[in-house]
Amino acid sequence: MPTLQGMRRRGMSMGALREFITKQGPSQNIVNQDWTQIWAINKKHIDPVAPRHTAVTISGIVEVIINGGFETAYIEYKSKHNKNPELGNKRIVHGKKILIDQEDAKSFSEDEEIILMNWGNAIVRKINRTMDSLNEAVTSLESDLHLQGDFKKTKNKITWLAQEQDLVPVHLVDFDHLITKDKLEKLDNPVDFLTPQTESRTEVLADCNVATLGTDDIIQFERRGYFRVDQPLLDGKPMVMFEIPTGKRK
Repeated sequence: MPTLQGMRRRGMSMGALREFITKQGPSQNIVNQDWTQIWAINKKHIDPVAPRHTAVTISGIVEVIINGGFETAYIEYKSKHNKNPELGNKRIVHGKKILIDQEDAKSFSEDEEIILMNWGNAIVRKINRTMDSLNEAVTSLESDLHLQGDFKKTKNKITWLAQEQDLVPVHLVDFDHLITKDKLEKLDNPVDFLTPQTESRTEVLADCNVATLGTDDIIQFERRGYFRVDQPLLDGKPMVMFEIPTGKRK
């Protein structure tokens, strides 16, 4: 049985709880509720006020050389949320060397045009891969900045981080359901339906703006999801963030 404290720690907002309870109305009946509904309501509450940030998975991280831009790093200030300017601005560092996710890098082909979110278009010129055919991975990329490119005609849109900034180590924690079955019957043995592993962690590097976040702050890592800060950056230890369910089944 979940507790209110546990739900709050997963990122449930008080506004979403109030809305969900109000929709149920007064009743003395004991009913089973689908988790997807309450988390979908919660997403509606947190999305307009969750600042947008960027994170790249450390495992398999890929370095990209950007040609045609500035040789030295520079900073732009852009809104933390395009639809909510009241949240203020964040620093976006641009540089000749950037980092991207392995899965994004593996999806590219040479001479393909891609979109670097919050920057512009670039054309992938060279893809360097490992020689291991059993575990082929991209080791590095070279690309040309193409800011005059048409983003409407460009398919691949990726997140990235410039190396020349104080990147923040973060552990992203996700929790699965304890029980694999939606509803247990009277004759069911709960032990037979326990999820083997309910917690998973992903180590990422996040943009420099994340360093100032505190406990209970809620953000969105673009193209990843919503997260609540459970442990802020302290004494050189990585931050810990809990992924917030959105009502969508994985």
